Amino acid sequence: MEQQLKDIKAWLGVGSVNIFGLPMSGKDTVGVRLAENLGAKFLSSGMIVRAMEKEKGINLSGQGSLIPSNTFYEWILPYFEREDLWNYPLILSSIGRWAGEEDEVMAVARSSGHTIRAAVELRLSEQDVVERWEAAKLLGDRGLRPDDANPDIFRKRIEEYRNKTLPVLKHYQELGLLVSVPANLSRDQVFAKVVEALANFSKRTHNFSPVL
Repeated sequence: MEQQLKDIKAWLGVGSVNIFGLPMSGKDTVGVRLAENLGAKFLSSGMIVRAMEKEKGINLSGQGSLIPSNTFYEWILPYFEREDLWNYPLILSSIGRWAGEEDEVMAVARSSGHTIRAAVELRLSEQDVVERWEAAKLLGDRGLRPDDANPDIFRKRIEEYRNKTLPVLKHYQELGLLVSVPANLSRDQVFAKVVEALANFSKRTHNFSPVL
């Protein structure tokens, strides 16, 4: 794995990798670990949104819906231009989850020097997600968000992914940027699969960049 990580780091440069998946698929877990191993910075749309909601005293996502695109652009896209991120690759967790947002994300990422080199899909069935949610609820696992204690809200998040985010992944696939990895494994196994898939992808694509 060490050589694979070196290969990914050399290929990525100061570009970015965007990770997607259903709720509880392990996006942030994989993203943080990947960032640590690549010397990258980690940006999570969910974390940014919740921090902004707390700061502004509003609640746009607490019922399971994605925030409006204009708010997403205002809150999240400026992060790509931050001076403290200039010289680092970025590992993104679901930046641009609503169909149509991905074009704006890719354009801003490219203009800031953090071109999106790949989009990783952590592939998990909805049934697997529900089973993980039920287990997390029973165990009080750290992976269960407070608003996810409500099954209706959790189901809404799944529905939003199905209706709004799957088209985003289809677009990345059409651009030749999608890397799909099974996520119905242990955390260590999923991470290893992601590293392997990205290393293989880097060898196939080299400096490929899609025309947007």
